Amino acid sequence: MYDKFGEFASVEELNRAAAAQKAEGDEEALIALAEENGIDKDDALDYMDDCVEELATPLMAALGKLKVEKEDLKLEGILKDWAEEIEAMCTENIGLCRAVREKGKDLAGYLAMTAEAGFKNAATVDPKIVQRTSRQIRNIVGNHPLKIGVPDKLTRRYLIREYYLGKEGA
Repeated sequence: MYDKFGEFASVEELNRAAAAQKAEGDEEALIALAEENGIDKDDALDYMDDCVEELATPLMAALGKLKVEKEDLKLEGILKDWAEEIEAMCTENIGLCRAVREKGKDLAGYLAMTAEAGFKNAATVDPKIVQRTSRQIRNIVGNHPLKIGVPDKLTRRYLIREYYLGKEGA
C-alpha cells in the first residue's frame, strides 16, 4: 500500500516529502508520491507548477489515506458506507483529519472496532420476521435465534471519534 515512500504520520510530513521531490524537479516522483497517498495527479501537477503552496491540506491528506485504504481492503456494501462516514466527518473536523493521517490508525482498525460493537450489541430478530426470509436463511438459522448487529449512526460516529481521537475525543 505504501510501498515506495512509506506511510506518513502527518500532512506536514507528506508535504515535506513533496517539497523535496519538487525541489529536485522530479515531477514523476511527485506524482507517484501523490498517487500512493490517494491524491490526484492533477493536484500534484498544480503543486509542481506553483498553482498551490502545498501538495495537500489536512482534509486532502486524510481523504487520500482513506481512499488508499478502502481500495486496499476492497470494501463493499455497509463496510464502504462506514468508511464514507469517516470521510464526511473529516469535512467537519480538522482534528479528525489529522488523526486519520497518523501512523497506527487505519481504516481496518476502525472497521474491526465497529464490527465488534455490532456483534456485542446484536439485536434478536423476531421469529415472525425470520419466517419471512428465504429458505436458505431459515435453514442456516434452524432453531437458533437470528441476531443482527449493526451499530446505529450515532454509535458509529462515537466510535470514529474514539478510535481516531481517543477516549477524550469521543
